[in-house]
Amino acid sequence: MPAILVLAGVVSFGLLLGQVSLFGLTLGSAGVLFVGLIAGHFQLLVPGGTGEIGLAAFVYCVGLGAGPTFFRSLMQDGRTLALLGAVIVASGTVTAWGVGKLLGLPAELTGGVFAGAMTSTPALGALTTALPDSPDVAVGFGVGYPFGIIGVVAFVQILPKLLGRDLKSAAAGDPNAAATQIIRKLVEIRNPAIVGKRPGGVPMLEACNCQTPRVRDGELLRPTPHDFHFALGQQVMLVGPERNLAGVLDMLGTEVEGADQLLLDAERQRRQIVVTSPEFVGKSLKELHLLSTYGVTITRIRRHDVEFVPSAITRIEFGDMLTAVGEPENWPEVERLAGHRPSTLDQSDILSLAIGLLMGISLGMLPVSIGNQSIQLGLAGGPLIVGLILGHFGRLGPIAGHLPRSARMLLMEAGLALFLASAGVSAGGNFVEVLRSQGIWLCVGAAAVAIVPLAVGFLLADLVMKLRLLKSLGAICGGMTSTPGLAAITSATDAAEPVIAYVAAYPIALFLVTILAPILVELLR
Repeated sequence: MPAILVLAGVVSFGLLLGQVSLFGLTLGSAGVLFVGLIAGHFQLLVPGGTGEIGLAAFVYCVGLGAGPTFFRSLMQDGRTLALLGAVIVASGTVTAWGVGKLLGLPAELTGGVFAGAMTSTPALGALTTALPDSPDVAVGFGVGYPFGIIGVVAFVQILPKLLGRDLKSAAAGDPNAAATQIIRKLVEIRNPAIVGKRPGGVPMLEACNCQTPRVRDGELLRPTPHDFHFALGQQVMLVGPERNLAGVLDMLGTEVEGADQLLLDAERQRRQIVVTSPEFVGKSLKELHLLSTYGVTITRIRRHDVEFVPSAITRIEFGDMLTAVGEPENWPEVERLAGHRPSTLDQSDILSLAIGLLMGISLGMLPVSIGNQSIQLGLAGGPLIVGLILGHFGRLGPIAGHLPRSARMLLMEAGLALFLASAGVSAGGNFVEVLRSQGIWLCVGAAAVAIVPLAVGFLLADLVMKLRLLKSLGAICGGMTSTPGLAAITSATDAAEPVIAYVAAYPIALFLVTILAPILVELLR
């Protein structure tokens, strides 16, 4: 059978398999690997070089997506969560080393189990490029991957029940969850105690994450001026979380009935703004004063392929996609300050993509000396690091570090499918033989590599870091690089806390698991 036809068939049937749901779980793109294993078992082949091209494209796009949060998560508020992600990966590495030694597993097989249990295809790519002649890597990944997927999803669902906690009730105290339902009311000031005070001088407004971004002027709601002070009889627009708004409204005065059209006019225009300017990057929404200065409310932020509702203390990162609502006449100034360029939403710079890949592949081929040993970052490490740097800075000279999300996701999925197809076919010939020789203990070892990091991560988060349950679970999913685990949490609660924690822990975990996988194999040899 022609190799190109085998490749198309493995990718097509693998993606179809990945969509099959069993007890709410799907394999996703990993279905391509398992179909590839079957094809390889029957001695079918795919075109040479397919996996290398796919891997380089995949990890480079992963780096571009993670770059805006990776370095800042180490330097700012995410340091605790980034540390938790690092500890989870480190404990998985140590566990895999112990399993390999205890069970006498081949180093390459153990490395594959580690990558699979951590659900990390970049780690599989790093191992494949470092060990191009070892099919055991993909075999180990195929064994470990189901344990990684099922382990994390089961952990985040079972743990709250063992603790007697419900995820929805756990979200009740989430300061970010309240922001998931932002509403607006027109309020007439009736409280003499706040007369003469500025909004910042009323502690309850800030404590309840509420704002008064507009004041009524005739039949219009205009942005609150910088020298605004409360006065009896004024009508202001109150914006905030639904569960907090009633108490704040009662403190200020009374709701103005029949103001729906005024509020609708104030929200009649939405914009999506891509942040590239240093004037926005690194600052919190509270520090930017967008509500009071421009009458603009940031209702959603899309970061690292995850959308969440921000709070006042949420810091803006380079490349954030802001969904904003506000006064039309102020859009040009807000967009200028944010560094927004409409073309960046849809435009793909193919030349920058090619140069970035060239730089990443070249970096991966350079030898790096560690003690007496010389190693290479390979097709996984090199493009990943270049992608992280370009994603962080956004642009280095003429090289753009931005791809539209749709283009980046398509390239990631296509590259991953090509890589998994090649890896599966090359490993398929030995898959059954390895399972027969290693037996049930290989599965026991894979389960241990998946479960121990989960336990270590939760104990550290709960007993040492004293994190709330939702934040702990979100960071643990990030540390395990498990998007299905995060999906299991978000399907049970609308709270933003686990998503934000995932975003903070994921990049450092992704980087470390990719770097540590080849080192683990070297230590076991």
